[in-house]
Amino acid sequence: MAFNNVFKDKKVVITGDTGFKGSWLSTWLLMLGAKVYGYANEIPTTPSMFEVTGLDKRINHQYGDIRDKEKMNNFIQEVKPDFIFHLAAQAIVSTSYKDPFNTITTNVVGTASVLEAIRNITWNCTCVIITSDKAYDNVEWIWGYRENDRLGGKDVYSGSKGAAELVIKSYWMSFIKDMPNIKLAVTRAGNVIGGGDWAKDRIIVDCVKAFSEGKTVEIRCPKATRPWQHVLEPLSGYLNVAQYLYEGKVANGEAFNFGPRAEQTKTVFELTQDLAEKWGLDRNNAAKITGNIPFREATLLKLNCDKALAYLNWHSTLHYEQCVDLIAEWYKAYYVEKRNDLHELTKKQIEFYMEQAKKQNIEWSK
Repeated sequence: MAFNNVFKDKKVVITGDTGFKGSWLSTWLLMLGAKVYGYANEIPTTPSMFEVTGLDKRINHQYGDIRDKEKMNNFIQEVKPDFIFHLAAQAIVSTSYKDPFNTITTNVVGTASVLEAIRNITWNCTCVIITSDKAYDNVEWIWGYRENDRLGGKDVYSGSKGAAELVIKSYWMSFIKDMPNIKLAVTRAGNVIGGGDWAKDRIIVDCVKAFSEGKTVEIRCPKATRPWQHVLEPLSGYLNVAQYLYEGKVANGEAFNFGPRAEQTKTVFELTQDLAEKWGLDRNNAAKITGNIPFREATLLKLNCDKALAYLNWHSTLHYEQCVDLIAEWYKAYYVEKRNDLHELTKKQIEFYMEQAKKQNIEWSK
């Protein structure tokens, strides 16, 4: 009875449900007995996890631009959800360099549009607004960023996330904190990996595409270190926050970081080699370094997750090796085994994750 069974028979809206994280969250909430309603403007990739797992037939999905305030509001008023998870975003750093205006309007105006819809809610609703670890003003220090550290961003994507945070704060202070029927939290996470991601300029995506075609993967920043985390780690945090807000166990209007264990910080090159080995390839010949860096990207950014541990009893579940195992299993099922039961495989991986959390006596898994 994970998350104290609070999602069973509840109506849950997920913006950005057609994306990678949205598809995993939709699947998990279906397993928890929720009635899932999705809202997104398109299927973001081909192939997409949303389509290959058949989620289009399993949830109630509506197409619409997150920036369309009237349509967003009408959707929320029609569904009357018990929970809202706002994930819809332009989440690719390289795309933000090519189309900065669209990135800013999607991430900033889109967030304001969702907050406008929340402001018009007259029933009890618990809302989790997901931003990013990139919302922090990254000065590339070795310490993890805490929730009260400075927000900002030197590149357009980071700036759009920092700006979205300011919009959330201003809506909270001006309107939402005085609404007794609304509970709201902000969550920040990053470097999320897992099966079913096909987004552009992602290292895992580049790896599995190359491996499936018998090619060597090209990597541009081999020494860049990232605190990699499986997609289920932050999602367990988002669900945990929603549960605690719903039950009145945590303060309203707070922000929470969700990140992996310290051991998960690996270089891009190490991750590429480890995934190649799981694929059955020679780890020493799996990648070649191009040195072609078309845009500037921060090299060091990690989160301090002490607040989530203190207030939610949350900490990450998987070890790095388990994370790589799950990713290899999912993509090999698609590319090598050509399986058509990827929804069942996704559910099996979520069940494995929940079992691991239960073994560690993590609060939400009980």
